[in-house]
Amino acid sequence: MHKNTGERALAKGDLVIAADFGTSGVKVGVVDDQLTLLARVTETYPLSLSPGGRAEQDPNDWWAALERALAALHKDMPDLRTRAGAIVFCGQVCGVVCADKDGKPLRPCLTWMDKRAAEVGNRLVGGFPSVRGYRVDKGLLWLALANGAPAQNGMDPTAKILWVKENEPDVFDRTRWFLDVRDWLVHRATGKFTTCPESANLSWVMNTRRGREGWSETLSRLAGIPIDRMPPIVAGDQKVGGLTEDAANALGLSTDVQVLGGGADVTAATLGTGEVEDGALHISVATSAWIAGFFKGRRVSIPHAYATITSCLDYRPLLIASQENAGSAMQWAMQVIGDGQGFDDIGRVRLEDPFFLPWLTGERVPVDDHDLRGTFHGLALDHDTSTLRRAVVEGVALNLKWAFDKVSSERGVQPDGPVALVGGAAANPGFAQLLADTLSRDIRVCAARHAGVLGAATLAAPAMGWAATATEAAARLKGRDTARYTPDQRRVEVMQARAARLDRIRRDIIRSYQR
Repeated sequence: MHKNTGERALAKGDLVIAADFGTSGVKVGVVDDQLTLLARVTETYPLSLSPGGRAEQDPNDWWAALERALAALHKDMPDLRTRAGAIVFCGQVCGVVCADKDGKPLRPCLTWMDKRAAEVGNRLVGGFPSVRGYRVDKGLLWLALANGAPAQNGMDPTAKILWVKENEPDVFDRTRWFLDVRDWLVHRATGKFTTCPESANLSWVMNTRRGREGWSETLSRLAGIPIDRMPPIVAGDQKVGGLTEDAANALGLSTDVQVLGGGADVTAATLGTGEVEDGALHISVATSAWIAGFFKGRRVSIPHAYATITSCLDYRPLLIASQENAGSAMQWAMQVIGDGQGFDDIGRVRLEDPFFLPWLTGERVPVDDHDLRGTFHGLALDHDTSTLRRAVVEGVALNLKWAFDKVSSERGVQPDGPVALVGGAAANPGFAQLLADTLSRDIRVCAARHAGVLGAATLAAPAMGWAATATEAAARLKGRDTARYTPDQRRVEVMQARAARLDRIRRDIIRSYQR
């Protein structure tokens, strides 16, 4: 990985523009040296879903949304052009953009949600003899070098690239660079091809052993992915370059604005919570959900399908335990059983309420099975739509507890104290209180919808002269809670009883799919 050695010149200007590219839109903010969000805007872009697990986006839609966001910010801050010193991109990972030598996309991006390559993924890692679907020799090699292996559900870039090779050979042959979302955006801004450590790790052709980090010829051969089509790996706080004249004109900025390396949305969100100590966990609940935190060394749980990946902070290990459905399940409930109502009665969970398993598109942690599907259990004649909506929200909270309990057993996890919560659902007081009751832990809500923006901005702190390191800058954000929720002991007891009962029901439902 290229580092900042020798790069001492500070960026011009006194403001940072940070952009967090999610599944449905981009959040863009302007941040000052106190890490205060001075202005912010959200712009959406389409996601194309079709049968067979396909989930695609046009990379040009990401850039168009960024242009619209900057146009709005210029109206709020007329002097932004002269004050902006740096811009940082973070975003969704595990996407695949097939780009030609000039960076032009040859087909729509296969986003992280795309599962069409599941069969390819199974063939890639399977064989005899196998353990949990992984051929033993392949699994051990991947585990030793990369601290994990491609998911069998086809959602990792490895299987997606091979799917393109098998099903769209002309596109594969014309592809010069396989890029993730952040990679394409940085190229569009600077004309330079790079990737971040998180994306490189999750391609599963990167050696993540300490002191040996970089692309691996061994894993490249194992995966069947040409390593010469993978871009150089750069640090999150590294200056990649200034804006090209075309990009500067499109965004209304100066070519002096420096583009930083940036990284994955989960790293940015972690920094945005201020939880930068080893073993400190945070929870993000948006379309999907994750539990994440930094650790001193690599960690992996094969039975529960989570591990650390290399982050853009000098390859510092970042544990990520991802769950497929969270906000998406709640949105589904509003569309199907909303009746024009919200989730106002979240706190009225009763022992006799039905259970809901939010596996609408499968699950990853703590059981990796893309065939699992959501279900209501225990419906009765007196259950109305309000009861079902409440069960869906409770189901998301109990699903998070299921994973949180597994991750919390890892050596070095901080066992007590408040848990940071970010993501769109964190802005819902009823959900935040329900999660506090479910986990029996204090919940502190950070910048619910903009933790990623603030975290991305910390990556520019060294270049702007605001802090010696991004970690030092991020630590200043820890005390900036927007709300705090303490467990209600009466509701804690109800949720503990419900969780114990659901544990038994869940095991039987999982077995039914395995049979």
